[in-house]
Amino acid sequence: MQDSSSAPQRRPLWRLFILPAVLLIAAAGWSAFWFYAASEVGVRADAWRAQEAKSGRKYDCANRTVAGFPFRFEVACEGASVALVSQTASNVPFTAKLGEILVVAQIYDPKLVIAEFKAPATLEIPEQSPLRVNWSQGRASVVGLPAVPQRGSILFDAVAIDRVNSNSIQVPVARAKHVELHGRLAEGSAASHPVIETVLQMNDGSVQGVHPVLAEPFNADVRAKLTGLKDFAPKPWPQRFREIAAAGGKVEIVQSRIQQGEMIAVSAGTLSLNANGNLDGELQMTVTGLERIVPALGIEKILEEGIPQATLDRVAPGVKTQDLNNLFGALDKAIPGLGKIVKQNANVGVAATLNSIGSEAVLEGRKARSFPLRFANGAVLFGPVKVGQVPPLF
Repeated sequence: MQDSSSAPQRRPLWRLFILPAVLLIAAAGWSAFWFYAASEVGVRADAWRAQEAKSGRKYDCANRTVAGFPFRFEVACEGASVALVSQTASNVPFTAKLGEILVVAQIYDPKLVIAEFKAPATLEIPEQSPLRVNWSQGRASVVGLPAVPQRGSILFDAVAIDRVNSNSIQVPVARAKHVELHGRLAEGSAASHPVIETVLQMNDGSVQGVHPVLAEPFNADVRAKLTGLKDFAPKPWPQRFREIAAAGGKVEIVQSRIQQGEMIAVSAGTLSLNANGNLDGELQMTVTGLERIVPALGIEKILEEGIPQATLDRVAPGVKTQDLNNLFGALDKAIPGLGKIVKQNANVGVAATLNSIGSEAVLEGRKARSFPLRFANGAVLFGPVKVGQVPPLF
């Protein structure tokens, strides 16, 4: 007779469905969470747009979609545009239109947001020809969202900026092989006196149609620190600049290095904003290969062709064109041809003047000159000579 106690016991079949049921419930819960969060993306974006619009920065998106299920969010904005109003001292509106922006955030790391920009972009300023901007790759990242951004970066490769004239012909304005900007919150908080550290790097950059010196490719590495901010609350930039001036804020150029061919210039110093919104301060510069820049300034050519009064107002305030013409004429009367000789040797005289400014120095193993570059109420002074004017920031 068989012992019934030794017969195998049957396990309840319902236990086999526990794990699949749990997985099914988890998947349903995760899906519900993802779709709820995806719906919140639009709500948060619209609230942010409304807040920025009060500060004169109007963002728009012709078509917005959210994808990336199940582990990330991909927000695509087609027909993106931004209109900046009251963001400069002149209050000239500025509009930028972009083909597409793709913003990605991993659901397990929502504080890291990465964005990619699709070229081209069009920049429009009233009463000026529009600018067309192209690039091979453009992306940005921000760490700290959605709460307080702690640091951010933006970079572009193969940047080309062209001005589109009335005949739809594109005229080169600027080029750069690579541009990147980094910023981080060094001290304080977004709500109280934040201190910002920034780094700007540019490779093979050039600017056309401004000056021959800028048309030659150059590399730049600038590290700066900004103090005097009240907070990160949305507000027009002129208002923010006024707060910086009132708080005695400063821009400390921790290190700046610019190289163009054999010419290398490094500088450091501090700039501030005065009550008129103009820059004051001083940078201590050390330059090697300075003698190569003077001929590129085209001083001899300017003298030969005649100096416009606007140029004199910029480089030598108070000097009149007629005064120089009379001077050269008097030289020719005294000794025929002397005026022309003086013009042709102008670069030599300027080089000698520059060499008399500052002191001898050594930069990266080469002979150099060290001298101050001063900013006085927006005027840029190279020794006693005014070489430029920075417009007021508010």
